[in-house]
Amino acid sequence: MGAKADPVKDQLAVDGVTLKFKEPEKRYIALYKPRFVLSDRSASDPRRTVFSLVPNSDDLFVVGRLDFESEGLVLLTNDGELANKLTHPRYEKEKEYRVLVAKRPDEDQLNKWRRGVVLEDGVKTAPADVRVIRQQGEGAWIRVVMKEGRKREIREIGKQIGLPIVKLVRVRIGSLTLGPLKPGEWVALKDEEVQALKESASAKPAKKPEKKLFRREIASARMKSGAPALTKGQPKQTKRKG
Repeated sequence: MGAKADPVKDQLAVDGVTLKFKEPEKRYIALYKPRFVLSDRSASDPRRTVFSLVPNSDDLFVVGRLDFESEGLVLLTNDGELANKLTHPRYEKEKEYRVLVAKRPDEDQLNKWRRGVVLEDGVKTAPADVRVIRQQGEGAWIRVVMKEGRKREIREIGKQIGLPIVKLVRVRIGSLTLGPLKPGEWVALKDEEVQALKESASAKPAKKPEKKLFRREIASARMKSGAPALTKGQPKQTKRKG
């Protein structure tokens, strides 16, 4: 079996001659992916991809893929470390969307979405920040902020709770926003934008608050179990082992 080498960390030599390696310059491009454009390369698929919209992008990959029918912000880069921090679920990085649904949602539908919805595959989605922005015709525009992003998740949620998705636009990934870009347009990020994105990507997820039982809940639990209620200053009794 051959051995793998990292040209960034390892010194490589052939017949005693040290090979010089120059790490490619990191590139960061924000693109407004239009509808009906693929986020992935496919040799067997003749449809347009995001890479056909950005010149000299063969060495880049997509951060935050969008499905064929969706549109909005994607990041093209060759920075693998940043890409991992922005997309891996354990880092819990926010992605924000504007979603047009065909019907006006009621509070029950919105609350189900906020708490998490069990999809057809049996997996429950993570809680999300979901708010109605405005009504449009018989439907409404909704702002959705998520910390996960499985394939077609928003569309599947809409299907499960009876809110067909008409249009889906991503407007933010971490600290990076879509801004004034129009479909098909792209821009190379400025140094300060890259730095802000790296800082937001490296920030540790907020700790989830621990569930605490209040005194009233403790008293209720003791009454149900038949144990005497604790009075102020009364020590808790523990059983000795043995």
